[in-house]
Amino acid sequence: SEPWPSSPEMLRGKRVIVTGASSGIGEQMAYHLARMEAHLLLTARTEAKLQKVVERCLELGAASAHYVSGSMEDTTLPEVVVKEAENIWGGLDMLILNHIGHSYFSFFNGDVGHVRKLLETNFVSYVAMTTHALPMLKESEGNIVVVSSMAGRAASPFLAPYSATKFALDGFFSSLRHEFIIDKVNVSITLCILGYIDTENAIRAVSHAIRDTPAPKEECALEIIKSGVLRQRELNYPSQGLGNLLLLRAIAPDFLDSLIRSNYKVENIRR
Repeated sequence: SEPWPSSPEMLRGKRVIVTGASSGIGEQMAYHLARMEAHLLLTARTEAKLQKVVERCLELGAASAHYVSGSMEDTTLPEVVVKEAENIWGGLDMLILNHIGHSYFSFFNGDVGHVRKLLETNFVSYVAMTTHALPMLKESEGNIVVVSSMAGRAASPFLAPYSATKFALDGFFSSLRHEFIIDKVNVSITLCILGYIDTENAIRAVSHAIRDTPAPKEECALEIIKSGVLRQRELNYPSQGLGNLLLLRAIAPDFLDSLIRSNYKVENIRR
């Protein structure tokens, strides 16, 4: 991959939207971008948390920092956020799609309504944000960064609704990438395939039932930003191991499935 400059020049003054930015990986991305002196527009559900993140970003050196609070279950929010970027900056250089709706970690409970609602938050809102942002991104020849998961490439048990939404991201954005190339649209699409990361939400949801050690969210956040700026097609993080698992999926899928199942303490899963 291309070298990553130790100085923040590549992002200084760039206009960046980060979704799901009040905690976890999104919050860490906001802090990295602030240190790189980018202009930030952050969105998430919790206004009080967002305000604190914005204050911290300004302390860390962000060129500017703004927020829009709201839930991506609200189908009007994607347009509202992108319009806000247009009103503040008149343009956009990078769209980082990172938010997720709340799901459960357990055997599939047959709740079809939950799957439908989760698709709206985890998938349809990503499509909507991209659609609204595309005119500005075409103008700036910018970047779209889509945060996905190993569960969107090789399915795991106990994550059926969540996994479905992540597979959908791969399908949509990989298809869109083809169309950009055909139409000579110079906007990069980076799909980030993440393993188990030490965010509070992930640890609370799965630590009782998974044998893996989580990877650090701070480093993960920086790798996501790097991969977007360098216009990489895909990021696998943590890279060690994840790439091998994805290779196994192509050549020995049943073996991979058994490896995945062996990583779970099934006795600790509440039905």
